[in-house]
Amino acid sequence: MKQILITNDDGFESEGLLALAEALRPLGHVTVVAPTTEKSACGHSLTLTRPLNFVEVDDNFYKLDDGTPTDCVFLSLNKLFTKENRPDIVISGINIGSNMGEDITYSGTASAAMEAVLQGIPAIAISQVYKNGGESIAEHGYALAKESIATLVKKIFEKEFPLPPRKFLNVNIPPLLPSACKGFKVTRAGNRLYGHHAEVHHNPRGKEYYWIGLPALGWMETQGHVTDFEAINDGYVSVTPVHLDMTSYDDINSLNEWI
Repeated sequence: MKQILITNDDGFESEGLLALAEALRPLGHVTVVAPTTEKSACGHSLTLTRPLNFVEVDDNFYKLDDGTPTDCVFLSLNKLFTKENRPDIVISGINIGSNMGEDITYSGTASAAMEAVLQGIPAIAISQVYKNGGESIAEHGYALAKESIATLVKKIFEKEFPLPPRKFLNVNIPPLLPSACKGFKVTRAGNRLYGHHAEVHHNPRGKEYYWIGLPALGWMETQGHVTDFEAINDGYVSVTPVHLDMTSYDDINSLNEWI
C-alpha cells in the first residue's frame, strides 16, 4: 500500500486538511501531521530554539505542538517513518486561500512541499482559491479540490511523479463546483501586485500595535504565458511546476561582466 503523508499550514482542525485526508484514503495509507495552530505565511521555517512535541489526535493523526509545516515533514521522517519505509508522496493542504505567484515564497503550505522534495520525496501543495471573504468555500466546499488531488495522485501512483528531484507541483483550485471547472492547465507562477497595508491600533493601555492586512488578489498581465492567476480566473485548475534552485541563470554573464 502506498504511504501518503499530509500536512498543512492552517492547523490540524482545518476543514481543508480533513477534506484532503478523506480524498486520499482510498489511494493509500494516510498519515496526518499538522501544526497545532495556524501557521499561514510562515515560509520555509524550522523551529530551532525550542523542543517540539507530537500529540496523537487519532489513529495516524498527529498535531505538532506549535510546529511549522516544515517541522511537520522534517520530524515525521524521524518519528513516524524509517529510511526503508518513507512516504511515497507528501501532500500539503488543502490550504484555505490561494498560493500563487510570489506568495509561494511566503507560503507554509508550499514550504512543506519544499521540505519533502529536499528530503527526496515527491510532493504537491494544493490550495483552494476563494472569493467574497470565503463565501465561495461555504457554498461549494472542497469538492473540486478533492476530485483534482485524487486525480493527480492516482496518476502519479499509476505512472510516476512528472518532475525531477527538488521540484514540486503547486496546485491552485478555482472557486467552482466540479461541473463548472474547465479542467487542468499547466501554468507558470505569475507576478503579484503587492501593497503594504497594515492597520495601526492601540491596546487598552494605549500602546500602539500593527496588524498586517490581507492584500487584494491582483496580478500583472503577462504576454505569451499562461500564469496561475489567469488559469484560475478562466476557470481552470492551475498546476505549476516549482523548483528550489533560485539562481537567476539569465543574469550570470552580465553579472560576470559587472564584477
